[in-house]
Amino acid sequence: MSQDDGLELARARYGLFAVLASNLAIAGVAVVGVWRLDGDKAVIVGVLTAAFTAVSSMTTAYLGIKAISNTARSIALGERHERTATAPEPAPAASGAPGSAPAPRAP
Repeated sequence: MSQDDGLELARARYGLFAVLASNLAIAGVAVVGVWRLDGDKAVIVGVLTAAFTAVSSMTTAYLGIKAISNTARSIALGERHERTATAPEPAPAASGAPGSAPAPRAP
């Protein structure tokens, strides 16, 4: 494994750890907030909605940035895969076939 691969693996590992830790922190604050509200349903719904929005936004942002980073890296390294099939080469025209050049005349 090259040094660049090791660096990329460390970035991915610690980035995922940061997202998971922040999601757990948001969930923990939401649980404590709901527990301390003593049954006020309107505020509980607001707290849970805000927590869900924060968790989904954080996770989506991480996954989007990671996908773009991987795409840019593969393009920079020249590892792009062609999405379309290559067209077959046309067969050479037989002599005397329609559309072929006429043979030169003898003088």
